[in-house]
Amino acid sequence: TLDIAMINGDVDIAVHSMKDVPTALPIGIVQAAVLERANTLDILVHKGDLDFLNGAGTIATGSLRRQAQWLNKYPNHNVVDLRGNVNTRMQKLQESDWNGAVFAAAGLERINLKPSNYIDLDWMIPAPAQGAMVVVAMADDEFSRQALNELNDIDTEVCTHIERQFLKTLEGGCTAPIGALAVFVEDDILFKGVLFSIDGKQKIEIEKTVPMQEWKKLGFYCAKEILENGGVELMTEIKNNLKK
Repeated sequence: TLDIAMINGDVDIAVHSMKDVPTALPIGIVQAAVLERANTLDILVHKGDLDFLNGAGTIATGSLRRQAQWLNKYPNHNVVDLRGNVNTRMQKLQESDWNGAVFAAAGLERINLKPSNYIDLDWMIPAPAQGAMVVVAMADDEFSRQALNELNDIDTEVCTHIERQFLKTLEGGCTAPIGALAVFVEDDILFKGVLFSIDGKQKIEIEKTVPMQEWKKLGFYCAKEILENGGVELMTEIKNNLKK
């Protein structure tokens, strides 16, 4: 809807949660700014104590990535589907008999809804560009593009580029359980990428630290390495499962 409004000239710019934006933008629309990144972590909002982590439990999420990583770590748990905006998902959690639900920390923090009963899932690799906001404009709108350039955070732009390049190279238009995170460590970039089977039983991961100047193709090369280490077969299996 926002893309059409931009192309029709009804709006000049649009702001998106970057992790939800397809890796290929519509023709005529360009990325004009990436805002300074917020919290990249996933969190578990839980009800009651955390004893269920050592036994049987039911966790809610609408994300294949979160589902796969949760089942990889807690294979005895049951993961149920959870859809809707943040408020709706929070309400469904309260009204259910689930032990908890997984959310992006940034999403709850931005609207001041992060409760006290949560834990950071620092073992979970986030979605590519999680915690970042992207602003898009029309390619021929020089005024908006120049104005938005003033808001661009170069570190966030570089890291999200790497993560989204990794995603684009791996998935080829298919939704899959893929996690990616790039961070600056002094003059280097540390990248962690992972591809799971939907049931979480298979995991192909990569971790690389490279000099900062080698960022432009880092996501591409890491994705190629995953594909060469069994990723091609796993992606085929994922696509076949999603068609069922």
